[in-house]
Amino acid sequence: MTEFEELLMKAGYTVPEAAKALGYSEGHIYRFKRGEDTPRESVLELLRMKVAARSAGSGEPASFTFVDLFAGIGGLRKAMESNDGRCVFTSEWDRFAQQTYLANFPDNRPIAGDIREVTADDIPGHDVLVAGFPCQPFSIAGVSKKNALGRLHGFQDETQGTLFFDVLRILKAHRPAAFLLENVKNLKSHDKGRTFEVIKRKLTEELGYTLHTMIIDAAHFVPQHRERIVMVGFREQTGFCWDDLELPVRGHRRMRDILHPENGTEVSEGHYTLGDEARVNDKYTLTDKLWKYLQDYAAKHKAKGNGFGFGLVDGESIARTLSARYFKDGSEILVSRGAGNNPRRLTPRECARLMGYGEEFRIPVSDTQAYKQFGNSVAVPVFAEVARIMKPHILEILGRSGTEQIPEPARQVG
Repeated sequence: MTEFEELLMKAGYTVPEAAKALGYSEGHIYRFKRGEDTPRESVLELLRMKVAARSAGSGEPASFTFVDLFAGIGGLRKAMESNDGRCVFTSEWDRFAQQTYLANFPDNRPIAGDIREVTADDIPGHDVLVAGFPCQPFSIAGVSKKNALGRLHGFQDETQGTLFFDVLRILKAHRPAAFLLENVKNLKSHDKGRTFEVIKRKLTEELGYTLHTMIIDAAHFVPQHRERIVMVGFREQTGFCWDDLELPVRGHRRMRDILHPENGTEVSEGHYTLGDEARVNDKYTLTDKLWKYLQDYAAKHKAKGNGFGFGLVDGESIARTLSARYFKDGSEILVSRGAGNNPRRLTPRECARLMGYGEEFRIPVSDTQAYKQFGNSVAVPVFAEVARIMKPHILEILGRSGTEQIPEPARQVG
């Protein structure tokens, strides 16, 4: 990655925005990004100043620190920051997700890539570990068999080679006051429950944390059914209780709350919406060929008694779960455009709203990457509420009142 490209991401500029701000054509900006042309030092200095200004403006008072593992585009970070947490370390391996993350969180430190290549000593001390770790199959072979084969057992046996192992080794090394983990609902039933039993045993019996789990549907906060298992743990016994969650009535928000109104009440954005009325670009409308394929596919499975098919929504609907495959055909959430008209996909901005991201959230990547990123994200308001009820117990363990503020570290912008 060139210095120009990194500064561009940290400044939060899209290519058109950078071209306008720096006085170059978009073609020049692309060449600077690829390293084919070298920008003047004055251009780099302008970007450095922009990054410094954004970083200085983001220094909110903090009550506790946290690390953001398997960070994606920062959904869990937004949840923790909304409750006065300050991120001190980020790990995310996907370069496109890094691009979106840097555009929205202008840190003056790099994002660590593959967490498997990061030693625990390279991670700063922290009060809370948050991670939406991928679920890989765990070995459940018995210790006696491991011994016979000369393999590791105990702390490392059943998780070695999985990404959950990296969560465990960092928890073991740093012993933070608390953790917040997220995964798909089916984690509890995976491999007839044995996978989750391994996770539970490692966190509680071997690391000594208390563990509280709950499956929460994002439809309490956004117009989307999205059930996820939330795992909260504390280093010490606390009075944490899920009854403290304040869950709005499920379905109180509908798709009308996130769809483009197309009546001029919002400003056109990029290629998502066009003209004075900010109408959705026709590119998001399904072609006749794709629409016919999806209808035929649904009819075929319906005849077999299966439930497979597309999900058609209007303003009063609650959508199915947005997935990372949405970029392929958009079939799980298609917006009706009235009888006789082909439906359309959501725009990336609508996907951002559906996941609880605010209008200020920058989307600097292609539509394909944006769909993948939002489909893989957490629903931010769900975890902001979880972080809210965690906070007093975190501060209790740390011996803080909640009115104390953690000093902001010295900033270095280079």
